[in-house]
Amino acid sequence: MKIALVGDVMLGRLVNDALGDVEFTGAGPEYPWGSTLPLLRSADIRIGNLEFVLSDDGTPWPAKVFRFRSDTRNVASLTAAGFTVVSLANNHVLDFGAEALRDMLGTLDRHGILHSGAGVGLEDARRPAICKAQALSVGLLAVTDNEPGWAAEAAAPGVHFVPIDLGDHRAGELLALVRRTRGRVDLLIVSAHWGGNWGFEVPGDHRTFARALIDAGADVVYGHSPHVVRGVEVYRGRPIIYSAGDFVDDYAVDQFARNDQSFVFLLETDAGLPRDLRLYPTVILDFQARLARGSARAIARRMQALCGDLGTPATWSEDEACLTIPLGG
Repeated sequence: MKIALVGDVMLGRLVNDALGDVEFTGAGPEYPWGSTLPLLRSADIRIGNLEFVLSDDGTPWPAKVFRFRSDTRNVASLTAAGFTVVSLANNHVLDFGAEALRDMLGTLDRHGILHSGAGVGLEDARRPAICKAQALSVGLLAVTDNEPGWAAEAAAPGVHFVPIDLGDHRAGELLALVRRTRGRVDLLIVSAHWGGNWGFEVPGDHRTFARALIDAGADVVYGHSPHVVRGVEVYRGRPIIYSAGDFVDDYAVDQFARNDQSFVFLLETDAGLPRDLRLYPTVILDFQARLARGSARAIARRMQALCGDLGTPATWSEDEACLTIPLGG
């Protein structure tokens, strides 16, 4: 079984405008995925973090500088890429209020896109998304430590908010949820939208927290939020992607941090056990994710160094134009 994971997907603002301009996009809904589309479609399951709210309505959240909303019709772009499951636990899903979030949840449900991490109440936000591929069940649990004011409550919409602090009762509840969910699925992924923006160094509390998630039963920890990629660690044969970076958006590019560069993270499993992780370099250009060509090796070298800092060997394959991280599954 192959599972494709990508970083932040932001289809609002200028990306939304581009999707409404047929002369610009040409191919229509498929446009944001560019040359990555065949690779995404080669996977059995596709997962991304939706860094926007999908709605035509809503009231802008007050005193928030960046607010991202994409027209409801752009669910066609998500279905064109074949997204199976998406994370909604982040700091933009309530940018246009609870009603816009409800719109998004209904739209995703109608189009068969599973989701975790935000909901109409706490139970809904905590609920894992479970799908099947090749007779195996895969679960996704999504959490964020961003926007504590957006934490879902028993009867109030919001996100699955969990501080990255093992001493906090909400972290304990998450670990218990991981253990329960692991008993229901063959492979479990925990999505964490954590920390602030920028910086290649992995915070120590993230490493401690990620390892605790794996000890509790997670098979993959899939992090995002900093807008740049961070290294991958292998712990007990399980991959920890500390930050998958930005996959598609309209953001200004920092020429040092290179927030326009990321990867399609393709996880290969054997009977539900992670076997290896392949990283295909990507770049954002004209509001579109593209497989990197001339810059691929340079993007890979930086990631090799970041992985090396975490004790993880990553080997470049010239034939496949990807990095491979063996997991020993």
